[in-house]
Amino acid sequence: MSMKKFSGFQHFSRALFTPIAVLPLAGLLLRFGQPDLLGWPMVAQAGAAIFSHLALIFAIGVAVGLAKDHHGVAGLAGAVGFLILNAVLTAHNGKLNMGVLSGMISGVVAGALYNRFKDIELPPCLAFFSGKRFVPIITGVCCLLLGVLFGSIWPPIQGAIDAAGHWISGAGSLGLFMFGFLARLLIVTGLHHILDTMAWFVIGSFTDASGKVFTGDLNRFFAGDPSAGGFMTGLFPVMMFGLPAACLAMYRCARSENRSAVGGVLLSMALTPLLTGISEPVEFSFMFLAPLLYLVHAILTGLAMVLTDLLHIRLGMYGGLVDFLLSSRLGENPLLLLPVGLGYFALYYFIFSFAIRKFDLKTLGREEAEVRPQAVTSGSARARDYITALGGAGNLQSVYACATRLRLRLGDSSVLDEAGLKRLGAHGIIRLSADNVQVVVGGHAEMLADEILQVLARAGAEVRPANAGA
Repeated sequence: MSMKKFSGFQHFSRALFTPIAVLPLAGLLLRFGQPDLLGWPMVAQAGAAIFSHLALIFAIGVAVGLAKDHHGVAGLAGAVGFLILNAVLTAHNGKLNMGVLSGMISGVVAGALYNRFKDIELPPCLAFFSGKRFVPIITGVCCLLLGVLFGSIWPPIQGAIDAAGHWISGAGSLGLFMFGFLARLLIVTGLHHILDTMAWFVIGSFTDASGKVFTGDLNRFFAGDPSAGGFMTGLFPVMMFGLPAACLAMYRCARSENRSAVGGVLLSMALTPLLTGISEPVEFSFMFLAPLLYLVHAILTGLAMVLTDLLHIRLGMYGGLVDFLLSSRLGENPLLLLPVGLGYFALYYFIFSFAIRKFDLKTLGREEAEVRPQAVTSGSARARDYITALGGAGNLQSVYACATRLRLRLGDSSVLDEAGLKRLGAHGIIRLSADNVQVVVGGHAEMLADEILQVLARAGAEVRPANAGA
């Protein structure tokens, strides 16, 4: 795959993350509104409303994410395109259901057309519709044509997706293992959101008592499908127990004189997957340092998917403690997760401890001249430190954030100060090409990117906030 195509997939994956990030709110509202908690139907209905309109949310979020300047007009165009596309599909065949895919397609179309036509100049008689006002119009026309096209070709595709869902459910162990295994391997590319989206929002269908159809593992779980949860449950032993155990192993294996310096960092890293299910800060701490160890981690994740399915454990969302507490009463056999999790804790701890000592892996705290993270700062001071470590303002061509990463296009990546970035708290640096670099910084990536752009803007540097059109 060429770097240009790979970059395009990365931008699409980044755009998916924004609508996906809305889901914890939906889960919280839906769960807290249940009779066994707050018992407030309006709160539960608020959460259900988000799940019911996920396709529209994806249409808006993906469009804005792909637009070069993240302009709201792209989101409006995505919504217009989605409504037109689905209206045409319904008119063609009321049984057709593209689910979240219709939102993703509308968002991609709207984002691409925004980048292409946002500065268009029409003849004087149509001047009112020039520029950004033209984008929702051309998006609507294109989605009208797509509605006609998909009305003809989607029935066999819908049948194939449904068959794939049944095959994976029937194949159970193999399908679940491959999902968990590949999802971890794709973390390095940032493309795992695409695989997650297919599993959580597309594969499989469930019809509730009112006749409403829900697609995807996550939607089906919260709609009450007793067969849903397989693509989520296996994350819980890894996130709540395995990765925190890996952090403990790295702490115990650190040099005694370095433990006080790295202990706080490792504790913060451990709490992130434990509480939220976000794994990247821990994974990037050993992904490139010990690729075989990361391969073991991917295999163990796949096996966790299989094991929890065989034990008939069903839980929902990303695998953190908050998700466990909120989804346990909606799931099945949640308490069985505890012995499985304790087993995974021991497994990860002993595997990581053995590998670090046996192969003298230079995990955090193991280096003789340890690079100690400096005190955490925020705002302009932090941004200026990062700009300096990245080679200065003149070296930054584009800056944007995705989940836990800064994604950068640099004029010269050779001047990047990796030791300086680690002192600032970066967990890992990925060099995708001579000018395409990613820096894993944690959950504050979006805020940090904004701070960097603000400092650069005050300095008069011409840096793009995104490069979706590349």
